[in-house]
Amino acid sequence: RCSFNCCSTGCLQIQISFTRGTRALKSECSDFVFLTCFMWCLRADSADRSLVHFSLPDVHNTTTLLLSDDGSTLYVGARDAVLSLDVRRSDAISLKRKVEWSPLFSVLTHCLSSCPSVRLQVDCPNFVRVLQPINSTHLYTCGSYAYSPHDAYIDAESFSMVQNDLSAKGRCPFNPFHRNTAITIDGELFTATTTDFRGSEPQISRHFSKHGRPDVNQDSVSVLQEPTFVSTASDPAGEKLYFFFSEVGKEFSFVDELKIARVAQVCKDDVGGQRTLQKKWTSFAKAPLVCQSPKQLPFNVLQDVFTLQPPEGSDASETLFYGVFTSQWSSGPESAVCVFKLQDIQTVFDGSYRTFNMQTHQLSSLLGKHSYLGKCGLANATDSDLEEVKKSFLTSSVVKPVTDGPVVVSSGQQYSRVAAMRTKAANGKQYTTLFLLTESGFLHKVVLFDQGARVIEEIQVFTQPQQVKSIVLSSTKGVLYVGTSEGVTAVPVTKCSVYRTCSQCVLARDPLCGWSPTKGICTSLDSSPDTMVQDLENSNVEKVCQQQTRTRTRTSRDTEVSVNLNEVATLQCLKPSNLRNTSSNPLIGSLSFIVSATTFGTYSCEAEEGGYKEVVASYIVRQMAPPRSINPSPDETYDNIGTKEPLIPMIYTSENLEDDLTKHQDNEFTTNFKDETTYNTDDTDLKNTFQSNGLTPPVTSRKDTHSWKEPVDITHKEKSYYSELVVVSLLLVICICILAFVGLHMWRQRKPVHKVNPLVSQEAGPELKVVTE
Repeated sequence: RCSFNCCSTGCLQIQISFTRGTRALKSECSDFVFLTCFMWCLRADSADRSLVHFSLPDVHNTTTLLLSDDGSTLYVGARDAVLSLDVRRSDAISLKRKVEWSPLFSVLTHCLSSCPSVRLQVDCPNFVRVLQPINSTHLYTCGSYAYSPHDAYIDAESFSMVQNDLSAKGRCPFNPFHRNTAITIDGELFTATTTDFRGSEPQISRHFSKHGRPDVNQDSVSVLQEPTFVSTASDPAGEKLYFFFSEVGKEFSFVDELKIARVAQVCKDDVGGQRTLQKKWTSFAKAPLVCQSPKQLPFNVLQDVFTLQPPEGSDASETLFYGVFTSQWSSGPESAVCVFKLQDIQTVFDGSYRTFNMQTHQLSSLLGKHSYLGKCGLANATDSDLEEVKKSFLTSSVVKPVTDGPVVVSSGQQYSRVAAMRTKAANGKQYTTLFLLTESGFLHKVVLFDQGARVIEEIQVFTQPQQVKSIVLSSTKGVLYVGTSEGVTAVPVTKCSVYRTCSQCVLARDPLCGWSPTKGICTSLDSSPDTMVQDLENSNVEKVCQQQTRTRTRTSRDTEVSVNLNEVATLQCLKPSNLRNTSSNPLIGSLSFIVSATTFGTYSCEAEEGGYKEVVASYIVRQMAPPRSINPSPDETYDNIGTKEPLIPMIYTSENLEDDLTKHQDNEFTTNFKDETTYNTDDTDLKNTFQSNGLTPPVTSRKDTHSWKEPVDITHKEKSYYSELVVVSLLLVICICILAFVGLHMWRQRKPVHKVNPLVSQEAGPELKVVTE
């Protein structure tokens, strides 16, 4: 048995053995085993999980997504274009309309002349960065427009551009590669972006203000320190907005600039002060977000945030925010997911604040009670109160996650985007499922159980590196849309049919899937009215699948394989697990060996998890009947018939070995997120390595067709080539001897006769008689 880490999130507790009867055959783990696992983790494709890809040859950077309220149309902001896609069917994406929106020639010329480092094809096109519904009939869109932000309105029904304004400064970034965020509420646009060519002036602003209110923004850019905006959320109660970002923490005096994850708030109806803070936010405040494992450095860089609305009937304060974090100190890919509750955020903003000392240029705790800080409705506040608001915008307390630390920690994957949904299991209990997109193109489906988070599936979204800027989840349709630099991919949130047996279905631990006893299939919970077999927490397969296990017979899975001696036999095992799931070829493991008289028998491939074993494939390897000839032709030779002992069988992993044979076991996230991988290959006669891919790979066993305990001598069952060869050889020797004797006799007959005395009798027998007179 050998152990090593493989692919970080995969290859968990792998045990592989090859048995022949009761004998354990052992061999050493080799570098080839690790290399095979490593290469397997880099592979991508899956026939079981059909993914729908959409792309156009002349459209790129399809990275801004907006799903219509009814879920039938997906709007896509791309480079020099805006698309309307038909997504009414979950298994198809088709183009409905396309609007071209390229910069004018004069603007392109100005873009090239503005900065020597600007590239025409890379920086100067119009990258659509904002796409929001502005009302019930029109969409608002804003693009970088060759480093000169422009916006436009699109009629949603005809999908035609009806208005194209000249300038949209402060609504989307100049630099198309700077992150921004935006949201529209009741026709008003709230944005967080940079407002200058170099991207050094960040702003959180309100545009298209209604009811006679002026547009507002921040009093000074110094309240934000080099921020990277990632997400925006609205308070369901309808009073405040929250912006999530990372920035440099000026409250810390370190040699290196320390990144801090933040959440900022503003009141949607803020109109600014009368004299102080005119047309500026009077409600702006920000608070640190802490995502840290015990005794570990914090994950301090925020990558993405997903807002999960509370269950129907629950209070709005129960809204949850799932944030993906990375660490600026990490030397490799590392990330975590922390969950924050809106109620905890509101409590921090209602608490105490720090103030900026103009003399020392340091932040210090603000003494006394200042109830107006972080509050709405300060339009009539005094100038002294608003002066305090200007310099006291950072909370003293931090926002801590709902749990003591992260709910997910990965030391081998760097997640870039997250989406979450609640699902009801067969027992009526609610579970949260996360969809985490990695930079390598994998989508991890993670379920949060009471015992901890568990990766239940991994899907390869794309094979080539692409920029991922947006993911949109449609819980009602059960589809996740991923926007990349080269197209849009639709990923079904689940596909229960990939689990072929009751045990596989139960061990998958997917809250959306259950085993239907009446139909005998694994299916989604909403598609079958009968009682579903499911055990998410304990996975007691033997109990919940007892009836189904008894009805399954081994003989129905046996496959006969007839081969000749000294030929290579390859036995394949289909995967029962969906953890390593990708998109063109079914993933299989294969056992290959050179057939000899001692390798005939029955081979079975078993998947094991938590002590439960299941035969997923079984083969009976027999010798192919040899051809017989009564009178061999004289020209027939026997040069090609081997007379030596058969070659020792070799067992190896085929090149297309790409998947596991059962679900992973005890796949819980820990701080280092590296699960031990164990390989056990037993073989004293077979010295080569057998390896299987997947998270809980197969135990491949071999037994004789007559007995599981002792191997039976196959030579007593079937006629052997060796006995026939001996008989033929003896006959050949006898024939050669006879031919040699006949040839010698004929040679002697043709030999010349010496002259003799004529008195010698010619008719004499063996004795010669001489007659004399």
